Amino acid sequence: MRAVRWAGDRIVLLDQNRLPWQTRFIECRTPSEVARHVRAMSVRGAPAIGVAAAMGMALAALRSKAGKPDGFLRDLSRAARLLEASRPTAVNLSWAVRRMMATVSVNADRPVGELRQVAMEEALRIAQEDAIVNHRLGDHGQALLADGDRVLTYCNAGALATSEWGTALGVIRSAVKRGKRLHVYVAETRPRLQGARLTAFELQQESIPFTLITDNMIGYCMSKALIDKVIVGADRIAMNGDTANKVGTYTVAVLARQHGVPFYVAAPTSTIDRSAASGASIPIEERDPKEITHFAGRMVAPIGVRALNPAFDITPSSLISAIVTEARVLHAPLALAIASL
Repeated sequence: MRAVRWAGDRIVLLDQNRLPWQTRFIECRTPSEVARHVRAMSVRGAPAIGVAAAMGMALAALRSKAGKPDGFLRDLSRAARLLEASRPTAVNLSWAVRRMMATVSVNADRPVGELRQVAMEEALRIAQEDAIVNHRLGDHGQALLADGDRVLTYCNAGALATSEWGTALGVIRSAVKRGKRLHVYVAETRPRLQGARLTAFELQQESIPFTLITDNMIGYCMSKALIDKVIVGADRIAMNGDTANKVGTYTVAVLARQHGVPFYVAAPTSTIDRSAASGASIPIEERDPKEITHFAGRMVAPIGVRALNPAFDITPSSLISAIVTEARVLHAPLALAIASL
């Protein structure tokens, strides 16, 4: 099941808020619908929302009523602002939107009809490239995993978070494909339970052995030597190697360092933000406190309680053993390795 796909004149999203209990697809015909479902996390995962945003720009091109290139570009610029504002932390979204704008702008001397075609072809190219990148990333990263390893992953960085295969989970898939026997420890990932709902679902579908644990069991499992490696995805990587990922990732990295467990990040090079010198400049999305105070629509905290709900945290590069990209595996010092890409 693909998280996002183009269907002629619309985008079809797999509604990840309904998984694993229900398979439901959402059709989007306008950029505003795409932005709304990105905000609602019907589609999520940095590479997947990048693909969705690119296709949202293609929808803007398709729906534009402009007769001249300058008006057409204004319509696309409005869509770009709308899409970029939908989720601020994952850099793949803004990267894809800006790539779409750049591709259309460089062809602005062509008729509007041709510009529509340029936009649709570029969106499909971004989706196809993401699939290729994920497979290459998996090929590089699987070498870090040994036969018999017990691997902890956090949140969901699988096929559901990308156009195909996955990043962190793609590394695991690639290792299993090569005959390595792995056991995956899946942290539930509060408050939206992407690990319990989505990663567990993907592993079960592929018959990869796994054990589901709560987030606060990670330290216990490491203290009992139940985990050999950690591999997670990323939503944005700064030039010094600091990494933004689902909130709680920083805690996992600290625990891994304390217990001598290698901590790997898997992400495409499009997740590297060339404008961010360090994690201090990465914006952190704040989500609705109801995600903390409610569970499955039911209030679980006292009425009137205040809740803090950052969606991401920053893992310092000093805690990261290596970053796996489609180009190669980057080792410390990460700032020099990233600069050399």
